[in-house]
Amino acid sequence: MKNGVQIRYFAAARAAAGTDRATYKAATLRQILDQACSANPALAHVVSQCSFLVDSVVIHDENITIADGSVIDVLPRFAGG
Repeated sequence: MKNGVQIRYFAAARAAAGTDRATYKAATLRQILDQACSANPALAHVVSQCSFLVDSVVIHDENITIADGSVIDVLPRFAGG
């Protein structure tokens, strides 16, 4: 998929976003998250507790440049034993 970056939401992030996926255009992960939280204010609290995968790779630096056509997975903390 080109023409943007697809973001996929799971569990509590999906509930807060009101959808399971969206497409954004931005240069960095932080910019994409800011756009997503502006569109869905309830998402801001959830995103602060999430892990992120970009094209199936765990990302810790929100300032990483995201290539057009990439997929970001937003993964809230999972409970369990």
